[in-house]
Amino acid sequence: MNRKAAGLLAPAAAVLLVALVVAAVAGAWPPFVAVESGSMEPAVERGDLVVVTATDRFPWGGLVGHAEPGAPTRLGDRGDVVVFEPPDAGTRPILHRIAFPVSAGEDWTDRADPALLDGDCDDIAACPAPRDGYVTYGDANGEYDQSAGIAPVVREEWISAKALVSAPDLGWFRVGVDAGIARLGLLPTAVGVGGAAALAGGFGAVLIGLIGRIGRGRDGPRE
Repeated sequence: MNRKAAGLLAPAAAVLLVALVVAAVAGAWPPFVAVESGSMEPAVERGDLVVVTATDRFPWGGLVGHAEPGAPTRLGDRGDVVVFEPPDAGTRPILHRIAFPVSAGEDWTDRADPALLDGDCDDIAACPAPRDGYVTYGDANGEYDQSAGIAPVVREEWISAKALVSAPDLGWFRVGVDAGIARLGLLPTAVGVGGAAALAGGFGAVLIGLIGRIGRGRDGPRE
């Protein structure tokens, strides 16, 4: 029984170990983000899993906007893609790209892309900039977050991590777990996921044993 339990727990332990190693290198926890919307398509799609790092982590130190000279390419375009969560916004963390930094009191529309603005500074609640921070946007969206009212000017302390790479479709499990927690609560979801994992592990063990028996039967002596 102990061997069977260890066999069932080994995959989960391996996943946790990998996550801890990635977190140690990246300096962020959790080191993975599951994408829940299509606002960063086509480079990042709903259900993708994104590896993130701390904003000051070597060798990716600092935050670089899309409009800055020499901006590195991140997830299909120029500039850093960051995870941020404005306080009192009532939304989940947002994964969007930095356009450029702004200073308190600045009319930042003067150096913005007109195609991503809905009016001039007088028409936008986040203009002039109420604080030092960043203007952001989703690659698939038609406006800056601050023009569309998705987010205020983003303070640097609201940014928890920045994205490095994405893996297609590996985030669906996390999306499903989050949805289960939101609908059923943490404990019922944990019990359900644990039960499903145990069932899958048990089925796999039975299947492997059956295949082994069939193999032994074929290789055994014939009368």
